[in-house]
Amino acid sequence: MSFRGLSRPNASSGMGVADNSKNTFMELKQKKVHRYVIFKVDEKKREVVVEKTGGPAESYDDFTASLPENDCRYAVFDFDFVTSENCQKSKIFFIAWSPSTSRIRAKMLYATTKDRFRRELDGVHYEIQATDPTEMDLEVLRDRAH
Repeated sequence: MSFRGLSRPNASSGMGVADNSKNTFMELKQKKVHRYVIFKVDEKKREVVVEKTGGPAESYDDFTASLPENDCRYAVFDFDFVTSENCQKSKIFFIAWSPSTSRIRAKMLYATTKDRFRRELDGVHYEIQATDPTEMDLEVLRDRAH
């Protein structure tokens, strides 16, 4: 009896996660070589892959401009801030970007894959579900981080 088909992800359990996706997240978390990472679901490969990374000098505006207007994505953003005690801190945000204008199939695919993918990213401090840019405004991150 063969069980090969049982470990393959399907629409109800979501997609697999590419090793490069996990490694790129670890580079952001530990080495601080990325300000942000944008991930997309590759339906042909049946896994979550890295679509784009932003260098440490890139801003939050650069990050939001990199998200597609009409399609879903996952992203992590390394948010640096100074506390009221004047301490430099950093918090990692996981953002599930699902604009209201995206296709229903894409929304369903990203919704079913999110939990499995999110579990692979050990070290995320906060999670944001956003359907339009105001839900992930820089002020939203500031409020959550403090």
